[in-house]
Amino acid sequence: MLAYDQLLKQMAENQWFAGLAPDVQQEMLVDSRIQRLNPGEFLLRQGDAPGCFYGLVHGALKVSSLGEDGKEAILTVFEVGNWFGETSLLDGLPRMHDMSAVTAVEVRCIEPADFERLMSNNGFARAIAALQAMHSRLVYKMLEDSMLRSTRMRIARRLDHLAHGDTSLSLNERHVLNITQDSLAMMLGITRQTLALELKSMAGEGAVILKYGQVQIASLAKLKAMASGL
Repeated sequence: MLAYDQLLKQMAENQWFAGLAPDVQQEMLVDSRIQRLNPGEFLLRQGDAPGCFYGLVHGALKVSSLGEDGKEAILTVFEVGNWFGETSLLDGLPRMHDMSAVTAVEVRCIEPADFERLMSNNGFARAIAALQAMHSRLVYKMLEDSMLRSTRMRIARRLDHLAHGDTSLSLNERHVLNITQDSLAMMLGITRQTLALELKSMAGEGAVILKYGQVQIASLAKLKAMASGL
């Protein structure tokens, strides 16, 4: 388990958490309980009653849904520093998606009563409104992409998002994305074969390098051009 100073520094790498007042940051971390998951275990399932507000301390969590035919759609992957789960706490409705551990995971869980107490702090309440708006914007962007963008543009835009931590929207870019083509295809709602053909073409144009279990970004400029349809 990380010492408090290390934990605070790690979580503050997330822009949303870093923008909170120091006393609110401390209250969130000190009053939360630790929950650990092994790979494949569920943090929550679609239809679950509202529970905790979560902060991801270690590992990665997959947010997904299953269709009537059993086909899985991956909506996003939460990485270290992300806070989530506010929607059901705000509207009192059941959880909308499954959330399971991709790797070994550790989360901080803020219980509903503690979340309500934090919401009495105007700064925290405004931050939750901003977090909800950020999550909503991402959903609308994905919906817009699925309806209006070409397959290549959708792939390039999602890789660009993943380079910034997907939901984290980090200012720092990374060039090695530890994601399988199967998972990326499920994120985009396309077949593995369609994705493979597009990635091969993008690699031929020098935008990406394909490795086992990875997509490496060779040129972010070329990737962004593809994401813009250029």
